[in-house]
Amino acid sequence: MRLNARQIEYAEPTHRAALRAVEVVMSEHEPVLAPELVSLLAPEPGQTAVDCTFGGGGHARQVAELIGPEGTLIGIDRDPAAQERFNRFAAEAPCRTLFISSDFAAGLRALQGEGIRPDMVYVDLGMSSMQVDARERGFSYSYDAPLDMRMDTRQEFTAADLVNEWPEARIAKVLRRFGEERHAGRIAREITRRRPLATTGELVEAIKAGMPPSARFGAGHPAKRSFQAIRIAVNGELEALAEALPLAWEQLKLGGRFAAISFHSLEDRPVKQFLVEKARGCVCPPELPVCVCGHEPEAELLTRRAISPSPEEAESNPRSRSAHLRAARKIAEAQPVAEAG
Repeated sequence: MRLNARQIEYAEPTHRAALRAVEVVMSEHEPVLAPELVSLLAPEPGQTAVDCTFGGGGHARQVAELIGPEGTLIGIDRDPAAQERFNRFAAEAPCRTLFISSDFAAGLRALQGEGIRPDMVYVDLGMSSMQVDARERGFSYSYDAPLDMRMDTRQEFTAADLVNEWPEARIAKVLRRFGEERHAGRIAREITRRRPLATTGELVEAIKAGMPPSARFGAGHPAKRSFQAIRIAVNGELEALAEALPLAWEQLKLGGRFAAISFHSLEDRPVKQFLVEKARGCVCPPELPVCVCGHEPEAELLTRRAISPSPEEAESNPRSRSAHLRAARKIAEAQPVAEAG
């Protein structure tokens, strides 16, 4: 994938002291773990930052102020609505800006093709508050809306296609794998029995009918896990994450920093495993008395354990409660694989 005029928007920095105007425009968006993220990234004047999930621009706004007029902030987002928000952000940003309209894996591939090596890459996984609150997008089980759930509205495949066209066994697999839903089989059976489904309200009723009464009145909304699973499947979120992690790491400059904010274990687990593996040194069998592999770690973990929101943030922004932040610094380039023999 190469960058082209349809995918990117460039802007030079303006001579504003702060981003007051854009802060007003984006005031409905509360970035999660923003001070902690910025502290771990440690942006400096003149650096290049890649925001893989621009969303409402809350994190980007704080990074932009620190990298300054000689710095470049590159925003990536698949949601067409995010490009409009980025354009407003870029009009007031105190740094150079570039926007790539794609999912973050494709955006990182495009940057790799251009030979861009950033000083920091960060990703805020899951869906944004703006997407949840846009009722017509169909992400929420709290509103009756068309079954959509696409993060990129230019994509053809929707949640309606999944629930109405996929076989029962495949739907059950999605609910089990991406939602960790213990009643996946019964829910999938009820979904297929009630086809065609057209709205989120109809899907919620099918999910409830497929659960035993005791499960319908437990902690949280009974449709939460199923909606998460269907959204992840519709948007290929975990596949994009698996592709993006090595791309982001490879592109980082030596000394560069990577950070990720996740909201459930399916996102956090691959991030943790990837960073731990990069921080691993010797891979010799434990019975060997000395190292013979010569393998050196590529990463220094900046978070031994995931960072969670403070009690104050969790109270003021309830959607932040499940957030986990992990980060690492690149201390070595990947070592070439030794040839056998």
